[in-house]
Amino acid sequence: MVLRKVAGLLKNKKGFLKYLKNTSWLMGEKVIRLLIALTVGVMVTRYLGPQKFGILSYAQSFVGLFAAFSSLGLGDILVRELVKSKENDKVLLGTAFGLQTLGSGVIMLCLLTFVYFNDNEPITNKIILILGLTTFLQSFGVITRYFNSQVKSKFGAIPGLVGVFLSAGIKLICIWQMAPLIYFVYILAFDVFFLMVGQLYFYHVAGNSIFSWKFSFKTAKGLLSDSWPLILSSIVISIYMKVDQIMIQEIMDNSSVGQYSAAVRLSEAWYFIPTIICSSLFPAIINAKIKSNTLYLSRLQNLYDLMVILGLAIILPILIFGDWAILLLYGEAFDQTSSVLKIHIWAGVFVFLGVANQKWFISENLQAYNIICLGLGMVTNVILNLFLIPKYGIYGAAFATLISQFVASVLTPVVFRKTRPSFFMMLKSLFFISVLGRVLKNKSSI
Repeated sequence: MVLRKVAGLLKNKKGFLKYLKNTSWLMGEKVIRLLIALTVGVMVTRYLGPQKFGILSYAQSFVGLFAAFSSLGLGDILVRELVKSKENDKVLLGTAFGLQTLGSGVIMLCLLTFVYFNDNEPITNKIILILGLTTFLQSFGVITRYFNSQVKSKFGAIPGLVGVFLSAGIKLICIWQMAPLIYFVYILAFDVFFLMVGQLYFYHVAGNSIFSWKFSFKTAKGLLSDSWPLILSSIVISIYMKVDQIMIQEIMDNSSVGQYSAAVRLSEAWYFIPTIICSSLFPAIINAKIKSNTLYLSRLQNLYDLMVILGLAIILPILIFGDWAILLLYGEAFDQTSSVLKIHIWAGVFVFLGVANQKWFISENLQAYNIICLGLGMVTNVILNLFLIPKYGIYGAAFATLISQFVASVLTPVVFRKTRPSFFMMLKSLFFISVLGRVLKNKSSI
C-alpha cells in the first residue's frame, strides 16, 4: 500500500516536472523576445526615426488587421484535438494547414485590392505586400501546435530563440551599415522563414513528414465550427489594437505614426504578464468554483486586486522616469513619444483586469459576452479616434485607447445582468475596497 502511494507520488511529480519544463521553454522564449525588443528593437526604432519607423508600423498594423484570417483561431483548438486523437494527427495537421493557407490567400486578395486602389507611397505598399506574403509561411505554425500537444514545446521554441538572436545580429549589422528601411522589412520576412525551416527540421527529426498530411472536408467543418467565435474575437481584437495607428496615418502623417508607435510598443511590452499569471492561476480558480462559491469569489477578487497592483507598479516608474527614458532610448527626434506613453500606459491597468475578466467569462461559460464587450470597446475606439485625432493628434489617439480599454474591460459588463458581478469585483479592485477590507480585518484580529 505504502509503495503504491510512493509510486503514485513519483509519477505525479514526474508529470508535474514534465509540464513545468515544457512551460519554461515557452516562458523563456517570450522573456528573451521581450529583452531583445527592448534593446535591439529600440535601437532600430531610433535609427529609422519617426518617419521611416512610422511607415513600417503603419504597414505592420494594416497587415495585422487581417491576421485573424490567417490563423482562423485554430491554435488552441488544434492542440486540443491533437491531444484527444493522436492517431489522427496527419489529417488534423493537413486540414489546419490547408485552412490557414486558404486564409492567407484571402488576406493577399484583400491586400492586393487595397494596394491597387490606395494612394500610399510605393515603399509603403511594397512593405504591406511583403508582410502579407509571410502569412503563407506562418501556416507551418501548425507544427509548433503539434509539439505543444506532445508536451515538447522546446522543439517549437528552439527555432524561435535561435531566430531571435540571428535576427538581432543582422539588425545590428544593418544599423552599422546604415541600411535602408526595406532591409529591415526583409529581416522581418527572414524571421518567419527561419522559424518555418526550424519547425520543418524538428518535425522531420521526430520521424514525421509533411507529405503524409491529408486534408479532410469533414475535419475542416468540425474545426471551423469550433473556431468561428475565436475568429470573430480575433478580428475584433485586431481592429481594436491596430486601428489607431492606421487612422493616425490617414488623418495625419507617417512621422506621427512613428512617434505614437514607439510609445505603444513600450506600453504594450508588459501585456504578457497578466496572460502568464492568469493562465497559471486559472486551474486554482476552477477548482475553487467546484469546492465552494465563497472560495471561488475570494480567489477571483484576489486575482483582480493583483492585476490592479501590478498595473500600477508598471505605471508609476513610467510616470516618474518616462521623459528621461524616452530621450535616452529614442533620442530627441521622438519628442512627442514620452507624453503619449504617459497617457497610453494607464490603459495597462484595464488590460490587466480585462485578461483576468476573460478567465471569469470562461469559468462562467459566458464567452459570447466577452465578444460583445470587446466589440463595444472596438466601436468606442474607432469613434473616439475619429473625433480626437483631428483635434488632439496622437495624444487624442492615446486617450481613445485609454477610454476604450476601460469601456471594454470594466464598464461594459455592468450592462448585462449575468456579467454584472465581475463589474463590481473590478470596481472593488480599482478603488482598493477589497484590499483595504483585508487590511482592516487583519488589524482587528491582532
